[in-house]
Amino acid sequence: MRRTPSEGQPLLGVVDRIRALRPELPPIAGRIADFIADNAAEVIHMSITEVAERSGASEGSVIGLCQQLGARGFQQVKIALARDLVQPVQFIHEDLAESDDLSTVVFKIFGSGLQAMQDTMKALSVAELARAVEAIRAANRVEVFGIGSAAPIAEDANYRLLRIGINARLGVDSHLQAITASLCTRESAVLTISHSGSTVETLTATRLAKEAGATTIVITNFGRSPILEYADIVLNTMARETQFRTEAMTSRIAQLAIVDTLIAGLALADYGRSLATLERTFEVLADKRV
Repeated sequence: MRRTPSEGQPLLGVVDRIRALRPELPPIAGRIADFIADNAAEVIHMSITEVAERSGASEGSVIGLCQQLGARGFQQVKIALARDLVQPVQFIHEDLAESDDLSTVVFKIFGSGLQAMQDTMKALSVAELARAVEAIRAANRVEVFGIGSAAPIAEDANYRLLRIGINARLGVDSHLQAITASLCTRESAVLTISHSGSTVETLTATRLAKEAGATTIVITNFGRSPILEYADIVLNTMARETQFRTEAMTSRIAQLAIVDTLIAGLALADYGRSLATLERTFEVLADKRV
């Protein structure tokens, strides 16, 4: 039976809940429960796809167990595990200690950003990037999707695409995403940004777009995640930060670097048009400055 915590109260003691519930679980749910309880610190960093694969179960079975524990889904279980296992300061940044002075904070945060850039450069496939450039060039319109902390990256990508003359449309609202995705055609390209690759809204939009025939391009962190099932082209970031942080910064730095690279590739591929469009938009924007 599903056990729901009181409204507004955080989910606490996930491992204790698992152990209490374990005797009444069927075999598949039991395997998932054992894996989470025995590897709690590792699970914090994993996607639902990875947990399902490691425990020999389906993603739906993982979600079912999470709901039995009183959570809405896997992400809430990860957050609850992190709350039980990590120091509170790590929700601000995983490398920080409460006693750090400002110079140490600067060193650690800038260091993690630089590390994410270096790791992402190694993880990014030039062949996939070239495919993304060609897919966008061939499309009659590009739909750009992002929710939550990915929304500002999607907004930047959409703005940059427009500046070089690409017909782009932004969707950072889940309803708008679903509508525009379902109206895609084989002449459409979709650029989805999702660090975890597990966000329900962007998963749904990317699936709908793929089913409608669009070429789907996904910027997501390296590793197994549900969104890969609906991605034609994958541009990987490699941000070391844990996924339980809701305002993750190093992932966004890495995502922006990929967007920068993609825009540069597109601009160079259609150099004359891009330069002419940039010049026209510079003139328009000049009127906005004193």
